[in-house]
Amino acid sequence: MSMFLDQVTIDVKAGKGGDGMVAFRREKYVPDGGPAGGDGGRGGDIILVVDEGLRTLMDFRFNRFFRSTPGENGMSKGMHGRGAEDTYVPVPQGTTVRDKETGALLGDLLTHGQELCVAKGGRGGRGNIRFASPRNPAPEIAENGEPGIERKIELELKVLADVGLVGFPSVGKSTILSIVSQARPKIGAYHFTTLVPNLGMIAAEDGRSFVMADLPGLIEGASQGVGLGTQFLRHIERTRVILHVIDMSGMEGRDPYDDYLAINKELESHNLRLMERPQIIVANKMDMPDAEENLKEFKEKLYADVEDEFADKIPVFAISGMTRSGFGPLMSATADLVETTPEFPLYDEEMEEETVRYEFKPEDKMFEISRDDDSTWVLEGPGLERLFKMTNFDHDESVMRFARQLRGLGVDEQLRAKGAIDGDLVRIDSFVFEFVD
Repeated sequence: MSMFLDQVTIDVKAGKGGDGMVAFRREKYVPDGGPAGGDGGRGGDIILVVDEGLRTLMDFRFNRFFRSTPGENGMSKGMHGRGAEDTYVPVPQGTTVRDKETGALLGDLLTHGQELCVAKGGRGGRGNIRFASPRNPAPEIAENGEPGIERKIELELKVLADVGLVGFPSVGKSTILSIVSQARPKIGAYHFTTLVPNLGMIAAEDGRSFVMADLPGLIEGASQGVGLGTQFLRHIERTRVILHVIDMSGMEGRDPYDDYLAINKELESHNLRLMERPQIIVANKMDMPDAEENLKEFKEKLYADVEDEFADKIPVFAISGMTRSGFGPLMSATADLVETTPEFPLYDEEMEEETVRYEFKPEDKMFEISRDDDSTWVLEGPGLERLFKMTNFDHDESVMRFARQLRGLGVDEQLRAKGAIDGDLVRIDSFVFEFVD
């Protein structure tokens, strides 16, 4: 049985933009060769792309860090750096992507080849050609490349199975799956046997095929988080047809019909939509002595129950995992139902509204001011740090430009308001300068 991993957190870091260049034309016969520093190239994005061949998030267990390449730096003679290639990360169909920190939904990847950019590369820094103006024809200013976006994202995979097997633990779901498919689940005769859903490709006798998932045994209260809890109920959300497996032997002193009602209640309390799925009742363990009698009683109760308006439409198939009888008709009927049941919408309207595309927004606080123990003023904030990282401190003019940008953001006013005086030290990241009033 393959380990079924359905949730993983990965770190992605897009490429930083290339740095702009400060350069001047120095050519014979060109007395005042103006600025000639090119721009840096943009950094590579990190893009998730759906690959039909993948079934699980297994690959991410061994590789959780994805870095894209930085853009090339600008060069002299006005040559721009080359933009970096984007990094593509394949994920299976049905992967839901969230931002780990904010929990925002970034996208649902459902169709083969669908792409989602989860981290934008930084734009390239501008070279000094860009800063030339009539007032300053030979600027010694260039920007460093913008840092690429770095974030933790959470990938979740819901099993995309057409058919789900539900029923109490140990009614024989794993056995059924192992008989009709090539899946080889671990089988044990105790409750909570299947801790992860097993998937199997099933071929009916006439060649039609579908994917069947053995959904882990539910116990009453699972939807309230008791027992194996809701993460397994989630796997049922995408199935089209439910095979409701019932142990007809009555071995553990339980009434098969009570079991049937209990599991349906379970499905209902998790997500009402589950009851809209067509069901087929699979009466298993028919080789046991009391099974025939129990099945007769079961059908009487099922069809007598007027409240359950679906009851008269629910087919019941008798099988035995032990003697392997009754599987042919069951699989054909299941294939028929899969063909005629449309896919259920994969998420509700609420989820639709929840999709948030995260971009850097001007209203994100540009900076915050705090004070260190040694009374240095500390400036922090995403917007400010971005400007800082894009400033090339090797050239005085770039530094002056940075000072003007800070003033433009209102940093000076706020420092003054907080009581900063001439000569106080101010720190951004690792860079310390004096406050000049």
